[in-house]
Amino acid sequence: MNKHADFDTFEVGYDIPAKPGMSAEDVQTPALVLDLDALERNIKKMGDYAKAHGMRHRVHGKMHKSVDVAKLQIELGGACGVCCQKVSEAEVFARGGIKDVMVSNQVTDPAKIDRLARMPKLGARTLCCVDDPANVANLSAAATRHGTEIECLVEIDCGAGRCGVTTTKAVVEIAKMIDAAPGLKFAGIQAYQGAMQHLDSYEERQSKTQVAIDMVHDAIAGLKAEGLACDIVGGGGTGSYYFESNSGAFNELQCGSYAFMDADYGRILDKDGKRIDEGEWENALFILTTVMSHAKADKAIVDAGLKAQSIDSGLPTVFGRNDVEYVKCSDEHGVVMDPGGVLAVNDKLRLVPGHCDPTCNVHDWYVGVRGGVVETVWPVSARGKAY
Repeated sequence: MNKHADFDTFEVGYDIPAKPGMSAEDVQTPALVLDLDALERNIKKMGDYAKAHGMRHRVHGKMHKSVDVAKLQIELGGACGVCCQKVSEAEVFARGGIKDVMVSNQVTDPAKIDRLARMPKLGARTLCCVDDPANVANLSAAATRHGTEIECLVEIDCGAGRCGVTTTKAVVEIAKMIDAAPGLKFAGIQAYQGAMQHLDSYEERQSKTQVAIDMVHDAIAGLKAEGLACDIVGGGGTGSYYFESNSGAFNELQCGSYAFMDADYGRILDKDGKRIDEGEWENALFILTTVMSHAKADKAIVDAGLKAQSIDSGLPTVFGRNDVEYVKCSDEHGVVMDPGGVLAVNDKLRLVPGHCDPTCNVHDWYVGVRGGVVETVWPVSARGKAY
């Protein structure tokens, strides 16, 4: 029984795409469908890996934006908590009962700082990243005002060229300021390189990750010299977690996409030159779409277009088939080449999205399916929480 809503008051096809107990064939499209068996296997596999390597796993909530998925990752995978990118997103997880929530980003706007400082009152350990000494005083003032504690990690720019400092001197300077500030606690280092996660070559990803590992080792040594210890040394994504977990520097992984798997991540290669969606991880997330027209003999038109997905990392692939190909989309339509004329109107296809994170953010619901039956319907809890 889904505890989020009284499904008796909801109409399928208007309020929600499906109800528990329905046949998967009757799900209204386009809809986000989760293969619950595959999802659970992915979650358990990552949890077992982290445990075997003495690592904590803080799941990346920005990927799914779902309290229910996060709780599954904690229950089945032993995750210690979640990280996310925005304060409002973090609040959704805290209000949903997640007890350890990190904003793996900078929080500098006064209103957002104030909200962050109130988050511990929701019962959640609250953390954020810092890369600017001036930010420390503002975070401290807000935490003191509300009688709470914000734990802060110094972020290292280890190659992404976005947020973060680039020298051990800067890491130590900011860490000492955090340690001395009322209402704040120095929690450690954040060192995540997002861009290199999607490089096809295993060796190239390894080389890029080694840059981060070297920077982190230097920073840890500099902090130790000042008597500062790191509770958290965090980073590691779906494309690199095996490097960080064997580095002797990191103690917390922040993988996200492994749970769902998308087309862009799926094509990267493991150490044996094999795609990671062909053994390492399973596709668990799909956009279910329906053929709405086949007026042209060699192409089918489906109902999943731009408004049902993000194509920043490429078009979706058609799961389990090589006889048809999704080749183009506009707002409400997707074009599927069907040279053999094998599709018919009202046939359904499962699409693997190019990029799961922004695709999930344009839907309201996940439809969890097992054995051809809708088992659960979960809200995309933090959809639109971009503040």
